[in-house]
Amino acid sequence: MNDPHAVTLLDPRTCEQARLSRDARFDGLFFTAVSSTGIYCRPVCPAPSPKRENVRYYASAAAAEAAGFRPCLRCRPELSPGNDVWQRGDHVVARALKLIGHGALDEGSLDQLAARVGVGARQLRRLFVERLGAPPLSVHTTRRLLFAKQLLTETSLPVTEVALASGFRSLRRFNAAFAQANRIAPRELRRQPRTAATDGALVLRLAYRPPFDFASLLAFLRGRALPGIEQVDEASYARVFGPADAPGWLRVSAWLDGGHALKLELHCPQPARMLDVVARVRRLFDLDADPRAIVGALRSDATLRPLLRRRPGLRLPGSWDGFEIAVRAILGQQVSVAAARTLATRLVQRHGAALDAAPLLGLDRLFPAPEALADADLREIGVTTARAATIRGMARALLDGHVDFRAEQPLDEFVARWVALPGIGEWTAHYMAMRALNHPDAFPAADLILRRAAAGDGEALGTKALTALAEAWRPWRAYAVIHLWRGSADATPAPRAKRKGATA
Repeated sequence: MNDPHAVTLLDPRTCEQARLSRDARFDGLFFTAVSSTGIYCRPVCPAPSPKRENVRYYASAAAAEAAGFRPCLRCRPELSPGNDVWQRGDHVVARALKLIGHGALDEGSLDQLAARVGVGARQLRRLFVERLGAPPLSVHTTRRLLFAKQLLTETSLPVTEVALASGFRSLRRFNAAFAQANRIAPRELRRQPRTAATDGALVLRLAYRPPFDFASLLAFLRGRALPGIEQVDEASYARVFGPADAPGWLRVSAWLDGGHALKLELHCPQPARMLDVVARVRRLFDLDADPRAIVGALRSDATLRPLLRRRPGLRLPGSWDGFEIAVRAILGQQVSVAAARTLATRLVQRHGAALDAAPLLGLDRLFPAPEALADADLREIGVTTARAATIRGMARALLDGHVDFRAEQPLDEFVARWVALPGIGEWTAHYMAMRALNHPDAFPAADLILRRAAAGDGEALGTKALTALAEAWRPWRAYAVIHLWRGSADATPAPRAKRKGATA
């Protein structure tokens, strides 16, 4: 086979074994196209296996579509989890893909995207074709069309709103692009929705690669949930989001049929925001992670090995908003998780935007924007004078553009810019990188619980010693952190004494 689009990081024999066994661990890591039918599928497709001589493997859905294949209606490639292999690290393609995932090409041009990652448009296109089998615009378009296909299949949302939700401003352009990619018009694909709407919300399936420790992720979020903004119990996570004049809400729970997916109930009054909301939810629950690769890289460490066996599907908890995480990280400096949550709750009640009507029972507040905290007197909620000054200074720095949460930033650059602000050290900056950027290699080495857990039964490691030890954990240091924190929580009850960096 000599196909310029057929690029994959996996060995063809591995792809063949995964396809024949329908191994869900490889779902989204490659796609199988069949030359005799002109269709491309997920490796978990339940259809009868085609002849080997008719099979081609592609690294992305965009590459398969660029080669002229259309998505399977049975296994539905739009449901496959994303492939974070391409977004790992700080190289050009990874940074550009993160930007595309954050909507950089919704309004911006390819030239602007290339400039943000420091290369020319031609070079960026060449790198994408070499590594993904398709240029950036094709990756962007395929992402939008697959999301539209999911909305058409699973919801009763009008086609016009589906076009808006998937990033198309023109219904005519949407119809043309969809028909070209799927060989069928959007209205012809429309079927009876597979899932019923509840409370006026859409219901969408969000796939992941197993294993997935949903209970541990909910436990992490539950201990930090802010009343009025979030509701977290043992089975679900709910949240309200802005703007204040048209708030929406979402609820995430396990998909009940035992499939490798979460159930998203979503009420989004602004269809044009829907793709961004779904992308945020995927980052919040780390749904595109590859547990197989993470465990394979970390299991050589004697301290991590038993933790990985106990919870192989542990994920990196993300965040809804970078500024919110930044404020909560500063509030959590040198206090317990419970104390930090108390301070954050007071801050939301005093400075958060109150909604005229709660879109979901108990959710009636939005987290304050930087403008609301830039000059706020935060000592009234029990914050120290120094901590209050740090939050105000951070809010002003965000408004002035001195710091930000741009997805394309290399980790070292992000940390360096944030620690330049008064009151923000490397622990806080790395914690923000873990939660706000979902950076897999962020590492808050100064954390006391982390230094104790990594030492085993011995005396807590020093920051330098832990940093040296963690070199072997790259590029997955953040996952090592989550495993060590969870292992520490499993071993002993939460202490009441204040600890440095205890929000972790």
